[in-house]
Amino acid sequence: MVGLAAATLGDVERARGEKYERLIGRTKEIPAIKTVVVHPCDETSLEGATDAAEADIISPVLVGPQARIAALAEQMEIDISRYEIVDAPHSHGAAEISVRLIREGKGELLMKGSLHTDELMQQVTRREKGLRTERRISHVFIMDVASYPKPLFITDAAINIFPDLEDKQDIIQNAVDLARALGLERPLVAILSAVETVTPKIPSTIEAAALCKMAERGQITDALVDGPLALDNAISMEAAKIKGIESPVAGQADILVVPDLEAGNMLAKNLSFLAGADAAGIVLGARVPIILTSRADSLRTRMVSCAVAALFAEARRRGKAVEG
Repeated sequence: MVGLAAATLGDVERARGEKYERLIGRTKEIPAIKTVVVHPCDETSLEGATDAAEADIISPVLVGPQARIAALAEQMEIDISRYEIVDAPHSHGAAEISVRLIREGKGELLMKGSLHTDELMQQVTRREKGLRTERRISHVFIMDVASYPKPLFITDAAINIFPDLEDKQDIIQNAVDLARALGLERPLVAILSAVETVTPKIPSTIEAAALCKMAERGQITDALVDGPLALDNAISMEAAKIKGIESPVAGQADILVVPDLEAGNMLAKNLSFLAGADAAGIVLGARVPIILTSRADSLRTRMVSCAVAALFAEARRRGKAVEG
């Protein structure tokens, strides 16, 4: 029994890594993407950016206090002599300068370093000098869950707190565009609620029904959308069969659309901490994809976030993904 348990755990660990390794491997087919890295002033953020550069995923422009970045690199024994460094006095200045560089066309990706998310997004969402488009800005987790056979996209668990119907239309389209850029021709989108039937007592079920009709009428494109679906019948064929749900999405969803940020944040963290899943993530809907890492992210997760953003940028360059 001990040997069987050990083998099973080993199989799970290998399965957990395969999906991300495939994504990283696909970046070998594209050139490194010019990336503005905002305030990489701690070990994890600097190493995450330089590791992705060493893997030829990104070509970084480091924006922050030059002396501080240089001292940190020396302490970590990282050679940053071949990377462009733009001096900024502090994190707020680094965010402002980084957004300006993107507006000037000097980068195709924006990567968060060791500053608070709110500080960066405040500059990104400025109406006149930010990076807004006609789309709602939203976040997508790309999760590697060992027990699920493919990458699982969860949105939005980081930006929009209580999105309304129009917000959710953009949130879904952003996630669909990303999934298509990563190779899914027609992603399967499950709009989650607590139940799979429409009931006025649960507003998210009514919104789910409306979003399905919007997809049917072409207001959401390039995806199969179904909902409301409870989590179990969105990702488990057995659960869907037991409940008698006939749907091309049920049991095999690619994208899970949560009712609000609280639900999405709890879902993503449950998968991470209870199921051992990895959670890469990027922000879409701005002029360029934003690699929005957490201080708790591992270097591997940061690498995958860079890979996903690079693949999206390349797909958009080739006209395979449309945003904004």
